[in-house]
Amino acid sequence: MRHSRREICAGLLAGTIVLGCLIAAARTPVRADAETEAVACVAPENLARLRLPLKRTARQLASHKLTIIAALGSSSTAGVGASSPEAAYPSRLMVELGQRFPTEPLMVLNRGVSGARAVDMVAGLDEIVAADHPDLVLWQLGTNAVLRGYEHARSDAVIREGIEKIKAIGADAVLIDPQYAPKVIEHPQIEDMIGLISSAAAQEKVDVFHRFALMRYWHERAGMPFEAFLSPDGLHMNDWAHSCLATALADAIAGVAAPDRARGNESSRLDNAAGESTVGERR
Repeated sequence: MRHSRREICAGLLAGTIVLGCLIAAARTPVRADAETEAVACVAPENLARLRLPLKRTARQLASHKLTIIAALGSSSTAGVGASSPEAAYPSRLMVELGQRFPTEPLMVLNRGVSGARAVDMVAGLDEIVAADHPDLVLWQLGTNAVLRGYEHARSDAVIREGIEKIKAIGADAVLIDPQYAPKVIEHPQIEDMIGLISSAAAQEKVDVFHRFALMRYWHERAGMPFEAFLSPDGLHMNDWAHSCLATALADAIAGVAAPDRARGNESSRLDNAAGESTVGERR
């Protein structure tokens, strides 16, 4: 069941939707594996920031009206690998943003569908995302295309079509590229997909949150074994990774939508050291 912005706002005023969800998520314990329970969430500043302004999101936050973020994606967004829906990155992102904007009403809607490809998500954008009236769409994409095989030109066209549809509904857009995981990096096409997403985003003037580079930093620079941030399937993020991704993403969003609120979660402070890992770096 979808809610219009008016219905969501009405629920907010009644205290039954956003604040209730936010408090419930904040109080829900997130499982910590033995390898990561004592490991701080680390992300170099250059990997935990966006470079383009989120104009609509910034205006909505400044207006003190309900800010709606739609998280579009496949199994990573749906929460596969997390111990519960509350541990998946969209739920954790709502908590993190709530800590940075404690007086602003906001909601993160999880629109992830396991197994979905970019072409599937684009086909459902009008019905699913537009019905939510989002101010910001976070679009996680690329992994299933790499795992199943894809045509470069066709994927480029699909990504651009998706970005155009998001812009058409008046929302800001941030793309999230694939995860750095054994079952992903064993495919030679992964480097092409990372470059394709970045290139399409640059030409369409939207931003990319470089999840691939961030997770590679955890493994190659921070020295974390894959088992510390991935589920046993060697593909999906575990609770720690979902939580750390949400922390970094919240910092990135706040950094361009309201710079004075960036890095607002003192309990999950990220490492400011500049990382050497970049999107184009080869393994």
